[in-house]
Amino acid sequence: MAAGAVAIVGGRIVPITGEPIDGGTVLIVDGKIVAAARDVAVPDEARVIDADGGWVLPGFVEAHGHVGVHEEGEGWAGQDTNEMTEPVTAHVRAIDAINPADIGFRDAISGGILAVNVNPGSGNPIGGQTAALKCWGRTVDEMLLKAPAGMKSALGENPKRVYSQQKKTPSTRLGTAAVIRGALVDAANYLQRIEAEQEKPDHERKPVDRDLKLEALGKVLRREIPWRQHCHRADDIATGLRIAEEFGYRLVIDHGTEAHLLADILAARGIPVIIGPLLTSRSKVELRNRSLATPGKLAAAGVTIAITTDHPVVPIHFLAYQAGLAVKHGLDRDTALHALTINPARIVGIDDRLGSIEPGKDGDVVIWSGDPLDVQSRVERALVDGAEIYTYADGEGRFADL
Repeated sequence: MAAGAVAIVGGRIVPITGEPIDGGTVLIVDGKIVAAARDVAVPDEARVIDADGGWVLPGFVEAHGHVGVHEEGEGWAGQDTNEMTEPVTAHVRAIDAINPADIGFRDAISGGILAVNVNPGSGNPIGGQTAALKCWGRTVDEMLLKAPAGMKSALGENPKRVYSQQKKTPSTRLGTAAVIRGALVDAANYLQRIEAEQEKPDHERKPVDRDLKLEALGKVLRREIPWRQHCHRADDIATGLRIAEEFGYRLVIDHGTEAHLLADILAARGIPVIIGPLLTSRSKVELRNRSLATPGKLAAAGVTIAITTDHPVVPIHFLAYQAGLAVKHGLDRDTALHALTINPARIVGIDDRLGSIEPGKDGDVVIWSGDPLDVQSRVERALVDGAEIYTYADGEGRFADL
């Protein structure tokens, strides 16, 4: 997709990991950022984009959503979020169900979001493998940044509701925790069998039959991918912490509606929280303490946060609005921008490519009409790998041809 040299000039550059640069230039060559400064030598052959009066930021990263697997307006035909036929589906992969033609991807771009981490749903105690990808492309394979990027797990109301209706285990919180622990023990035993065979002389080794579920969980136990723990209530978050300590994996809290009640513990253990969605009603018991003040409370306690829409629960292009409202309710403004960019990129494991405007990173850049946390600002242009994919003009957004 990379398209020669592109220079974005004259805007207010907000690189995220450095101080803002007024009237600066971002130079992108062959899809990669090579410079972001006030004085940059622009090659004669470069395409120049005038960003005067605008703000230039890295594309936002949505760290938790279901765009592409929960297609909008398609009913059951576009619903591939949950494989709720058994409680443990660690072997299923979001990458195998993502439809790049889902309108949610274009909505994301119009809201400044150029990358998403697509999660399976929260109907199962263990729901499957996540995938991080860019929001622009013909196939998931060409959009892909990282897969698996995590393992989805759920505590709380959802799995107990799903399986109590099926008259199966788990029908309670204690049953959900037992299912998760049992699967992780099976995975640990599987890894031990493999290691035991590898320690034998070559002529004595016997192959261990492959098990896709246990292979996937083995990546968690080897700390190759994080455990993405869906939980809202403080007691469910505490259960997530307890199981993570028992098995030693990298934990990320997803949603964390009551995470502020355990903020000191989360901060001390270095566990990030992907907080949200924030623009919802209190539609079930575990959301009764949903508050726009929670991101600010978590950040003030030293917890690393990202903000999520949980699309399509909240439309994905409302991500910046959630951050702006969180600032209104006490979140530090710079932290809010970090929670849309470098923090989710680090949590997902794609910060070597995205999340800030720095030399060596992908040329995935958005030009805003003004401060992106101002509800009146809009995305004027979006570039992926230095190629312009979206332009706002004459009252409407236009996308490039794929």
